[in-house]
Amino acid sequence: MNKMDLSCVFHFAASHFLTKYHGKCENLHGHNYKLIVMISDTVKEDGMVLDFKILKEKVNQFVIDTVDHKHLNDILKNPSAENVIVWIWKKLKDQLPLKKLTLYETEDYYCEYYGQ
Repeated sequence: MNKMDLSCVFHFAASHFLTKYHGKCENLHGHNYKLIVMISDTVKEDGMVLDFKILKEKVNQFVIDTVDHKHLNDILKNPSAENVIVWIWKKLKDQLPLKKLTLYETEDYYCEYYGQ
């Protein structure tokens, strides 16, 4: 069977402040985050890598339900985009065959993580 990538987009709103940064972002503020979860696996006999419904359920259960409309400093000591995306990877790595995560803080600012 063919190996293929599959991606799904998620959104959540959360507040935070950066504890090791001096500038505007050390003050309490919020973002409407966009998370793109990319998995990679073989196409199964049913013609799918993974049912999108299952992918959505896993990400909602292990990540979105924890962070949506929450204060990220209650979850991480210094919730920069880079630290948040690593935290998300750790939450999902045993649940899904992850290939890449992309986390947008704004329309123009984002980071990508491959689990290194």
